[in-house]
Amino acid sequence: MYIFAAGLNYKTAPVEIREKLAISQSEYNEVVGKLLKLNPVYEICILSTCNRVELYGVIDNKEEFEDKLIQAISEKANISEDEIRKYIFFYYEEKAIRHIFKVASSLDSMVIGEPQIVCQFKDSFSKAKELKAVRHIMGRLFDKALQVSKKIRTSTGISKKAVSISYAAVQLAKKIFGDLSDKNVLLIGAGEMAELAARHLKSTGVKHIFVANRTFEKAVELADKFSGTPIKFENFKDFLPESDIVITSTGAKKPIIIKDTFKEVLKKRKGKPVFIFDISVPRNVEEKVNELENVYVYDIDDLKDVVNQNLEDRKLEAMKAEIIIDEEVEKFNKWLAQQKLSPIIANIRFFAEEIKEKQLEKLFSQMPYLNEKERENIELAINAIINKILHRPTMYLKDKASSKDVQDYVEIFEDMFSSRWDLRKKNKNKVEK
Repeated sequence: MYIFAAGLNYKTAPVEIREKLAISQSEYNEVVGKLLKLNPVYEICILSTCNRVELYGVIDNKEEFEDKLIQAISEKANISEDEIRKYIFFYYEEKAIRHIFKVASSLDSMVIGEPQIVCQFKDSFSKAKELKAVRHIMGRLFDKALQVSKKIRTSTGISKKAVSISYAAVQLAKKIFGDLSDKNVLLIGAGEMAELAARHLKSTGVKHIFVANRTFEKAVELADKFSGTPIKFENFKDFLPESDIVITSTGAKKPIIIKDTFKEVLKKRKGKPVFIFDISVPRNVEEKVNELENVYVYDIDDLKDVVNQNLEDRKLEAMKAEIIIDEEVEKFNKWLAQQKLSPIIANIRFFAEEIKEKQLEKLFSQMPYLNEKERENIELAINAIINKILHRPTMYLKDKASSKDVQDYVEIFEDMFSSRWDLRKKNKNKVEK
């Protein structure tokens, strides 16, 4: 069996590809169910965020799995299999474990140290557990990933500065406008990303913040936090003419701001520029909107340049975090190898137990005069001998668990204590006779 990590992220695929693969909360259960039917998938979890759609789990056959997964993605996203192969990655065993630890610790995020990924990782793990899609191996791996994430955040300075995609959008707004004190802001979406944007905007001293959300109560809640004005989602277009900065962060599957309707907004703004930051995946703003005069649209990939400027202070801390990752990957690999050895050790003990039972039965039949206490003492003595004899090979196997050639040792011990070896021995004796 193999631990794997597979998928697409901001490093491997552009947003126009990623948005076609985005999995909403309502789709999660159904998609996990379908993936579990992709024989040979034993465990699986999906992490779908603005910057990545990734799968983690346990499989049996690499080539068969890759072909079936690419086919499933092709059908869901309506993208050719050849096109998907350009962007998808597959990691196995140690490389997969390292990737999962880095994702959970935000070392693989567009903004290193950003906190949202930890919550997103926890949520995905919890959903997969509820569906019983993760069990022994992945359950242990995800628990360890969250422990590693906590260790990195408490022992390094990787997350001490408030840096995120939302923050990057605000930084770009400041760079474009300079002073934001006379600018109105419209947030469309009241989720975590929108709240982070509102917090950063409030700190810059913007004139006013309008908050629109499909659930009006959430809009009210967020607006209250920042002395803003909540508006009903269906009315957000009425507030576009007075908004200098628009930040969209909704789960809509189709654009909610399109070129034709935005032309009317521009007429009412009388030539004043408007900046739109679309931090949603799928994107909320039609690409053609950027063709309009005095309209500047930035999607999540466009924010990379701003993000990169904020990474410099975190590079040293990230190097410290990588050392922690290395140590924890090694520990987990050792545990994983020992799990693979457990059935072998159990077989050895079962082999010894079988011999013991047969010999005791033979011995007791030859010595019927032994009382219960004497029989018990004989069995205890034999158990002690077996334990001492098996202790050395057991410890030897465990010691080899983390070595590169552990599979060679596994195969030798498997063969030595299997029924196949007994059969070969019998056949050999027949030939010699």
